[in-house]
Formats: sequence, structure tokens, C-alpha cells
Amino acid sequence: MATKAEKTREYILQASYPLFAKNGFKQVTMKDVCEATNLSRGGLYSHFPGTAELFQELLKTVSVKDAMDFDREMEKGSSAAVILENALTQMEEEMKRPQDSLSVAIYEYAETVDGSVLMQYNSDAVRRWSELIRYGMKRGEFREVDIDEIVNMILFSYQGIRMWSRIIQVKPETVRAIMSHIRKELIKR
Repeated sequence: MATKAEKTREYILQASYPLFAKNGFKQVTMKDVCEATNLSRGGLYSHFPGTAELFQELLKTVSVKDAMDFDREMEKGSSAAVILENALTQMEEEMKRPQDSLSVAIYEYAETVDGSVLMQYNSDAVRRWSELIRYGMKRGEFREVDIDEIVNMILFSYQGIRMWSRIIQVKPETVRAIMSHIRKELIKR
């Protein structure tokens, strides 16, 4: 069972997500987070010393959420095609909601920290997707593909659309076409 402190940290992370999504990293202050959470400055600072640490923890949380339970589903022996379809559907829904994206905040945050933080974030995503694709190829559900190439296509398409859609309108058919292309590259028919 989660302690009161763990519940408070989770609440702070949940309440700060929309602030960072809407305003980016540079514009969010600890005062903004205090107002969003109704916590005192002392209460907030007892959990996070600043916005950088808060955002870094938020990225970890998002990374775990974005794992889309690949590992758990593969351990259960679920179909690779079904796991892929669920992931692509989730990604497509997220790409349709640029206002919920942390892409701009991540870009701004990257300018303020050692690049290893975001390299780890990317490495985790590469590892998860690579394992899923290997799993699908081993089961005979996916075509034999260059794993690095397809993982780069998936991740950079996803993040690229999320970033650009904050700046220009990206048509839903563009998003569908990208997801369709990924399916065609991977799934045996």
C-alpha cells in the first residue's frame, strides 16, 4: 500500500502534467505547481526541490506508462500483432491530442540538462520496441525487418508528429497513414 508521501508525489505528478503540456518546461514554476496542487511551497519542496527534478520524475512516470505493458503482455504469451495494434492505437490517439503532449516541454528540458537523461529515456523506448519486434518475428507474426530501422521509424514518427502538431495542424489521415505504414512493414498477411 502506498504511503501518504507516495500518494502526494503521485498527485503532484498528475497535477503538473497538464501544466507542462500546455506551457512547456521553461514557463512552469514551482508556484504554478503549488497553485495546481493546493500544496504549500514547503509541502511541495519536501517532495521536489525544483521543476527540473519534478519534470525528470514525470518523464520516468510517462516512460513507464508508455511502456504499454509490452513486457507483461509478452510474458503472458499474447499475440505480438495484438500488442502492436494496441500500442499503435494508443499512439494514434495521443497524436490526435497535441495539447496533451509533453513534446515541447521535453525539447525545452533537454536544453537545460545533461543529454544522458533523455538518452536514457530514448534507450528505454528503443529497448521496449526492439524486444516487441523480436518477439513478433520469433512467433512468425512479423516480417523479418531491420529492427533498428523500424524502431527509429516508429519512435521518430510518433515524436515528430507530436511535436509538429503543436505548431501546425496535422491531418488525421496523415496520422492514420503513418500507423498503416508501420502495420504494413511489420505484420505478415
